[in-house]
Amino acid sequence: MNRTYRIMLADDEGIVIDSLKYIIEKQFPERCEIQSAKTGRSLIELAETFRPDIAFIDIQMPGINGIEAMKEIRKLNSNIIFIVLSAYDKFDYAREAIGLGVLEYLNKPFSREVIGDVLNKAFVMIDTGREKRNQELNIREKMETITPFVESGLIYSVIFSDNDNEDREKYKQLLDFSEDYGFIMVLTFGAIMENGVFRDSLDTGIKIQSLYPRIREYIRETFKCFIGPPVSNKIICFVPSQPISSDYNARVEIINKCSHLNEILFSKTETRFRIGIGTVQPLNSLADSYREALTALKTSTSEIAHANDLSLGCEYDENYPIEDEKALFDAEKRGDVHSVSLIASRFFDWMVENYHDHAMDIRLKCLEFVLWAERQAYLSGGMTYHFTSRGDYLPSLINLDISDSLRKWFLDKLTDATYHFVVKKEKSPDTIVSSAKEYIQQNYSRDISLDDVSRSVDVSPYYFSRLFKEDTGVTFIEYLTSLRVEHAKSMLSDSSLSMKDICNAVGYSDPNYFSRMFKKNTGYTPTEFKDSLWNRR
Repeated sequence: MNRTYRIMLADDEGIVIDSLKYIIEKQFPERCEIQSAKTGRSLIELAETFRPDIAFIDIQMPGINGIEAMKEIRKLNSNIIFIVLSAYDKFDYAREAIGLGVLEYLNKPFSREVIGDVLNKAFVMIDTGREKRNQELNIREKMETITPFVESGLIYSVIFSDNDNEDREKYKQLLDFSEDYGFIMVLTFGAIMENGVFRDSLDTGIKIQSLYPRIREYIRETFKCFIGPPVSNKIICFVPSQPISSDYNARVEIINKCSHLNEILFSKTETRFRIGIGTVQPLNSLADSYREALTALKTSTSEIAHANDLSLGCEYDENYPIEDEKALFDAEKRGDVHSVSLIASRFFDWMVENYHDHAMDIRLKCLEFVLWAERQAYLSGGMTYHFTSRGDYLPSLINLDISDSLRKWFLDKLTDATYHFVVKKEKSPDTIVSSAKEYIQQNYSRDISLDDVSRSVDVSPYYFSRLFKEDTGVTFIEYLTSLRVEHAKSMLSDSSLSMKDICNAVGYSDPNYFSRMFKKNTGYTPTEFKDSLWNRR
């Protein structure tokens, strides 16, 4: 299907306009919509309403000349293609026109072939530009569809995942942001509020679901942020920022913007909103900002509640290495023993350097860290809790020398707790199957079942059965039977052992069943196999 093109003709001579129109309509019938102007001013006004793809413009026009007219038109239409006409060889004008992105500079008189060639060239440029814009719009449309899901993934990644830095870096690339800090805003909504809490969340939540695309737009107009879907009566937003956004002026600006957003949301949705704001945190600590935002909403009854206004967070001495503290326990959760050792050593040096005369405080801080690290390990399933296992901690700490012995105790305890995370992570499918095989090898002579083996590796029979089949290619029973038959084959070469002894030794109480299993796996009965061994001798 032929595309149509809008062409504007500008010349103070009517015969030139008529000639151009005749040539164009003759060579490109029904493909061009043509309008014309005879002065620079009327040309500019026509360009505003007609929005041409191509403009033939005479340089010498009464009033505003062609060059000045093109400058004005270019401001309104960056994609227009100019073709300049002139009866004079004015090269200075030509150079200025070319600087405006002119496709051709044609001297009068011109032939229909020249006009046809230049228009074909212009049509190709227009079609290419249209195709490019169409592709960009398609991509943008797809991104608009996908982006909410990607943003939702980012929200849950930074709030709920266990410090998966690789995932966060992927989200940063997909959503095109570079900040390593930010804060969480939680928007709650409803129609009936009692003591700062909305009581009609279900009905309002259904309403907000239908308004959600518009609400996203209103939030984006106020903040450069990423927005999660409505869950219950909450919308979670992550606002990337710089660390300086924690200062007083930045906080006031955020609160004012939230207040403005609240007014817009109420006027557009006829629904009341409250906004809780957490403090600025590194990306791997945004769960803290989320909890602060929720606590701010619970603690305050105002429509806008900022954690810093309510003194919800813990304040530290100015030089306290809070980032090291967070990094230490994050590294423990990853099972990163090396990082734990480095950070713990650095933190201990900081304590000794700054508080050398406060030995008891240093001891207590070491105890605090160790107990917290062990608690994380207990909660993760990496350690078994014994109530009496730490009875020597306090007596040991009192007697340890701060410079050397306490450092060693501190590092040893923290790395030991971290090793338990490593051990837990090593409970991988490969490790489970390997342990199961070892258990089977040691117990094949007993009447063992799938439940016995799965219990030995501490996973459910259903999960173990699937893992074992995926790893070995056979079922547990097939593997156990094959192992028993191999051991029976070795024992059959010993003439002193009876068939009953061999049967019992490989875990079978019924000789007939043993014989059937043996023949199924080898093609021989146990007696036939034993005879074949002796015949070979």
